[in-house]
Amino acid sequence: MDQYSTETKCVQAGYTPKNGEPRQIPIVQSTTFKYDTSADMGKLFDLEAAGYFYTRLQNPTNDYVAAKIAALEGGTAGMLTSSGQAASFFSLFNICETGSHIVASSSIYGGTFNLIAVTMKKMGIDATFISQDCSEEELNAAFQDNTRAVFGETIANPALTVLDIEKFARAAHAHGVPLIVDNTFPTPVNCRPIEWGADIVTHSTTKYMDGHGTAVGGAIVDSGRFNWMEHKEKYPGLTEPDESYHGIVYAEKFGQEGAFITKATSQLMRDLGSIQSPQHAFYLNLGLESLHVRMQRHVENGQAVAEFLASHPKVKKVSYPGLPGDPYHALAEKYLPRGGCGVVSFEIEGGRSAAEEFMKKLRLCAIETHVADARSCCLNPATSTHRQMTDEQLSAAGIPAGLIRISCGLEAKEDLIKDLDQAL
Repeated sequence: MDQYSTETKCVQAGYTPKNGEPRQIPIVQSTTFKYDTSADMGKLFDLEAAGYFYTRLQNPTNDYVAAKIAALEGGTAGMLTSSGQAASFFSLFNICETGSHIVASSSIYGGTFNLIAVTMKKMGIDATFISQDCSEEELNAAFQDNTRAVFGETIANPALTVLDIEKFARAAHAHGVPLIVDNTFPTPVNCRPIEWGADIVTHSTTKYMDGHGTAVGGAIVDSGRFNWMEHKEKYPGLTEPDESYHGIVYAEKFGQEGAFITKATSQLMRDLGSIQSPQHAFYLNLGLESLHVRMQRHVENGQAVAEFLASHPKVKKVSYPGLPGDPYHALAEKYLPRGGCGVVSFEIEGGRSAAEEFMKKLRLCAIETHVADARSCCLNPATSTHRQMTDEQLSAAGIPAGLIRISCGLEAKEDLIKDLDQAL
C-alpha cells in the first residue's frame, strides 16, 4: 500500500481478502488456536515460524489493524495494546531496565508523566523532564550515559503545545538513542512523526482513531530505522541472546524492521498481557476507515471555536496552535500543515466558580473526561480531575482554575459556537 495516499490506507490498508474471504476484517474471537502436531506449535514458541497460539500474545484481527496503523505512520511493524497508557509503557520498558534513564518533554499527558516519574521510577528507571521550548544546548545537557530513550507528544494533552520533532530527534540520535513520539492528537492523517525523525510512534487509539467512545486501546509503530546493533551496549535486550527464547538475538534474527515489535510482543505481551481484545480491534478498524474524513471536520470545528473564543471578552486566553498568535503556530505550520486536532484549551474570567457555572450551562458539549470523540465534550480540571488542588496549587502547576478544555466533535460549528456563546 506504500504507493497509495493516507486516505486510501485508512480504508484499505492492513487486510486484503483473498478469493472468497470476508470483505470486512474478521473477528477471530478465540483465545487459542489448534495445531496438528506439537512440533508445529513448538516452532511458534521458538519464534521459528509465524502464526498464532494464544491471543494474549497475538491475534489475527489485532494484527490486521496494527498493520493498517503501521502503514498509515510509514512504519515497518506495529502492535496493538489494551490502552494508550500500555502503549507508552511498552514502548519505553522494551528498551529500558533498572538503571536506565529517560529524557522526556515536560509537556505531556499527566498520566504519562506519572507513569514515567512515579511508577517507572519505582522500577529503578529515572527521568529528566525538560521544556520542549528548550534550546538545543539545554536539551543535550539533559542526557546521561545511561539515557536510553527520548519521549514527547506531537500535540500535548491538554497544554496543546507542539513538539519540535526534528530538534528532539537530532538530540536523541546524537546520543545514540531513539525518539518515541505519542501521535494521538494529530493522528497520521495530520502528522507522520517518522518522516521528521521519530523512531517509534505510539497512540491512544481510544481517541480519534476510534473516534466514537467505543473501545479503549493503544498502538505502537516502529519505523524500522533505528540501528540497534550500532548501539548494542545500550540495548542488550535486543542485541544479546534472550535465554527465554533459546538464545535468539532479536536485532539479528528480525533486523531493524522487526526486532523492536517482536521483542515487545514476545516478552512484554507474554509476561504482562496488555492485549487489546479482537472485538475492540474490530471497532477500532471501523473508526480508522473514516479517520481521514473525520479529522478534517474536527480541525475545521476546532479552528472556528478557537477563533470565536479568542474574540470573546470573557475569555482571558486561548491555546490552539492553529491561531496565528499562538506560541506554537510556526511549529504547527511546519509539522501540521493540514491542521492539528479539534481540542481547544481556554481560560475564562472569574476562575473556578465562573468555570463551574459555565459548565452547568452547556447544552451540546457534554462534561466528560474523554476527548477526541464524534460528540463534543468539555472539562474543567479545577472542578474535576484536579479538584483536590487549591487555586494556588493549580496556578503553580500551570493549570489556572478557570481553564477549560473542549474537544470539538463533528457537529455543525455554528451550533457549537452558539452553545459556548450562551454558556459564556
